[in-house]
Amino acid sequence: MCGGRYPLDSNLHSPERRLIELRMEHADLNALIDRIGQESPVDELMIRRLKKRRLGLRDQISRLELALDPKEPA
Repeated sequence: MCGGRYPLDSNLHSPERRLIELRMEHADLNALIDRIGQESPVDELMIRRLKKRRLGLRDQISRLELALDPKEPA
């Protein structure tokens, strides 16, 4: 094969794939925050840091969703 690349290689860095990865990381953080919140004693600093990271991921997801599917005026 010319260039040694497979046709699927172009999808490895696509915006759609990045969106899936961000959503998975967001879900993982949700689960981790829930788990840590049930521990005793609760590590409030860790939870705050994780929630801040989760919010940043949500913002990235929203921007990427908008870029992939911009809403057109009615």
